[in-house]
Amino acid sequence: MKEVRFFYVPDAATVRELPADEATHALRVLRLQSGDEMMLMDGQGSFYRAEVTLTNNKHCCYDIIEALPQERQWTGHLHLAVAPTKMMERTEWMVEKAVEVGVDEISFLNCLFSERHVVKIPRTDKIVISATKQSRKAWKTNLNDMVAFRDFIAQPRTGRKYIAHCYEEIPRSYLFDDLCQPTATDDATVLIGPEGDFSIDEVREAVAHGYQSVHLGKSRLRTETAGLAAVMMMQLSKK
Repeated sequence: MKEVRFFYVPDAATVRELPADEATHALRVLRLQSGDEMMLMDGQGSFYRAEVTLTNNKHCCYDIIEALPQERQWTGHLHLAVAPTKMMERTEWMVEKAVEVGVDEISFLNCLFSERHVVKIPRTDKIVISATKQSRKAWKTNLNDMVAFRDFIAQPRTGRKYIAHCYEEIPRSYLFDDLCQPTATDDATVLIGPEGDFSIDEVREAVAHGYQSVHLGKSRLRTETAGLAAVMMMQLSKK
C-alpha cells in the first residue's frame, strides 16, 4: 500500500495550492501528478484529504475531498522554555524530538550563562514543520524568538510554572511527581537553563515570580537532554 504523504498548508481550507517549499517536494521528490491523492494539515487541528488537480514546474494545485477535524492528543497547554546550546544542532535535535513527543509551545531564553544569544527562527521553524508532518500532529508547535530570562518570568502565565536547576542549596522537588499530583493543572511551563545552568540569582528570582524549584532526576543532564526529558514528563503525566 502506497504511503500517504502529508503536507503543511496553513490555510488549507481556503487556498488551493501548496506553498512553494511543499510544492517543490511534491513535484520534484514525490513526482505527484494530477489525480494523485495527498493529505494536508493546517497546523490548527484539521487534516484534509485532497486531490492534485494541476502541476507544473513550480506549482501544485489541489481540490479538497474531505475535511477531517482531529481531536487533541493531550489536555492543557505544555510550554518548554529553554536556553539554546552553543552548538545549535543540539538544540535543533531537541526541538525536533520535543515536537514529535508533543509540546504546544517552545520559547528560547537568554540567560546570564548563555553561550548563544541568537536563534534563527525561520530555520528552526522548518524543523518544527518537518517533525509535525513526521509525527502527524494536527496542531503545530508555536515557536517563539529568544527573550531575556527576566522578561520571560515576568510575563503572566496560566497553570503550573517550574524552573529546573542543579543547586542543592535551594529546595527542589521531582518534576514528574509534581506533574502527577491530582491537584496539578493541565497547563504547565518548564524552564531549562543553559549548559552552565541558570545562575543561582536567576533561580531565586524565578521562584519569587511563582516558579516552583524542581529537578529532573538523579543524573546531571545536558541542556538538550533536559529539555526533552521535561517534555516527556509533561506528556507522561497526562496518561
